Amino acid sequence: MLHRISIPATRQPDIGAPPQGTAPTAGIARLKSRRLISVSGPDAAKHLHGLMTRNVQNGMPHTAGFYAAFLSAKGRVLHDVFVYPHNTLGSDRKSAKPEDSFLVEVDADEAKVLWAHLKRYKLRLKVFIRLLDQDEATVWQAWADPKLLRSVQTAREDGLHVIQDTRAPDMGYRFVTRGGSGPPPPMFRLPTAHQSAYRLRRYLRGVPEGQGEILYEQALPFESNLDLMGGIDFHKGCYIGQELTIRTKHRGVVRKRTLPCVAYAPEEEVPRRLEYSPGVKVTVPSTSETEEYDIGQIPPDTNITREGRTGRAAGKWMHGVGNIGLALCRLEVMTDLGVPGMPDVATGSPDDAFIIQPDLEATEAPAEDAAPAAGAQEAETPRRKGAYQHPYMGPKLRVKAFVPDWVREGVTSEPSKA
Repeated sequence: MLHRISIPATRQPDIGAPPQGTAPTAGIARLKSRRLISVSGPDAAKHLHGLMTRNVQNGMPHTAGFYAAFLSAKGRVLHDVFVYPHNTLGSDRKSAKPEDSFLVEVDADEAKVLWAHLKRYKLRLKVFIRLLDQDEATVWQAWADPKLLRSVQTAREDGLHVIQDTRAPDMGYRFVTRGGSGPPPPMFRLPTAHQSAYRLRRYLRGVPEGQGEILYEQALPFESNLDLMGGIDFHKGCYIGQELTIRTKHRGVVRKRTLPCVAYAPEEEVPRRLEYSPGVKVTVPSTSETEEYDIGQIPPDTNITREGRTGRAAGKWMHGVGNIGLALCRLEVMTDLGVPGMPDVATGSPDDAFIIQPDLEATEAPAEDAAPAAGAQEAETPRRKGAYQHPYMGPKLRVKAFVPDWVREGVTSEPSKA
């Protein structure tokens, strides 16, 4: 008999049960996990230019949307974002000009944090920053075969701001519509999909998104593949966090990368391909019954270790759905890539097995910081420390990492700096 294991949920990058069957090859999904911030005014481009990893002031009107990130002074990722230029949606200034108006799309759970970050560095700039309510606008993702291009062209002719998602091959298109409910635009004649289907599509391609997968003030841009996903302009001038980012680029040594992984039961054979199923079938020793476990319940930042060995962790689990997820993997241990820039570092053995196992000695940490006392004023910027400290209490699982072609090509094409 097949049962489904249920464990208290931890913070997820978005909601939804694992898709049944295979990942949909075409669809359009409403992304409730994303939220928008309006940045407008004469100095809007200048303000964003000094904070982001992409070039906003390039000597000409910026009309195409793009993917970028905000970094800390130490070069750690704060937020990964999409930017929609020439978009006055959400601006509370009637005088706002399209060329001075931007929408910044961010993880919904982190929107207030980014809003406070933008306000903090505003100083005397003539820029107006507003966090849009969730019922003001909706972010969508559409994907399909090449026929989708005709729908995109029609949408642009109708004034819809559509940008191509170039983080990985065949990711599709992203766009924003007014209002927080309602059907997708009629020109996209695609089946409506749940955002969990979009999340699975990302995982199969090795694309992290949001601070459930790119941990706030912990993740490094290269480890999260921002360089390979086009999120960094290495020819750009100064911005916060640039020094460490450029130094890493020139040294060429990146030991860890975020990669797609398959989780499987210890008694199963090692997977040879990245194939999805709605869960991992594990055997309960006490009853010898088979139970289905959704790896979406594994807490972020859970250690992945090499079975039968002690010492440094081989990787860190991020998030998953069904049996597919993302993990931050040590390249020389979990893959055949080795460390770019360090050709003498030995790679892992094909016979090595990697596991996630329950921390039986741990106690559950609070999911969120303690609530403020009655009458206390809420802090402008939510505290971040401890947000991901949850011990893993599920069954023992094995993990197999896969290197997508676009990641392999990007890593191996980097010239050695050794």
